[in-house]
Amino acid sequence: MGVRECPALLLLLSLLLLPLGLPVLGSPSRLICDSRVLERYILEAKEAENVTVGCAEDCSLSENITVPDTKVNFYAWNRMEVGQQAMEVWQGLALLSEAILRGQALLVNSSQPSETLRLHVDKAVSGLRSLTSLLRVLGAQEAVSVPDAASAAPLQTFSVDTLCKLFQIYSNFLRGKLKLYTGEACRRGDR
Repeated sequence: MGVRECPALLLLLSLLLLPLGLPVLGSPSRLICDSRVLERYILEAKEAENVTVGCAEDCSLSENITVPDTKVNFYAWNRMEVGQQAMEVWQGLALLSEAILRGQALLVNSSQPSETLRLHVDKAVSGLRSLTSLLRVLGAQEAVSVPDAASAAPLQTFSVDTLCKLFQIYSNFLRGKLKLYTGEACRRGDR
C-alpha cells in the first residue's frame, strides 16, 4: 500500500515534516482544514497550560511579555469580513510567536530551567511555526489587503508575567480566534 492510498499515513508524515520546515510532497493543500490537525496543536497548548498551573517560582518570567487579547466578541466577529478576521489572526499569531520566543529566551537565561518547561516552550515554538505555515497555505496572508490593514482597529494586547499565563493565552488563542477563522475560511473555500 502506497502513501497516497492511506490518508492517515499521509497526515502523520505531513505533521512530522511540517515543524522541520521541510516541503511536504503530496500533502493536501488545506491540511489546516482537517479539524484533527488544529486539535493536535490545541491539545499540546492545553497540556503546557496544565503543566504550568501548579508551577510557582520556576514559571515566573523576569519581565512582562506582551500578548494578544484572546477575548472574542462573537457578534462583532461574525460581522467581520474574512480579510479582517485573517488580519486579526495574523497579528495575534505574530505577537504570540514573539511572546513565546521571548519566554523561551527568558527560560534559557534562568538559573535552572525545568526540562519539562523547556520541552513545552519548545513545542509551542514549533507549533506556532507549523501553524503559520499551514495558514500561509490556506491563503490567510493573501486575504489581508492593504485597504483592510489601513482601516483595521489596533490589536488589543496586555502583559503576562508567568509561563502559566502565557500558555493560557496560547491555548485560548488557538481555541478561539484561530479556530473560528480557519473554520470559516475552510467553509468558504477562501484561498
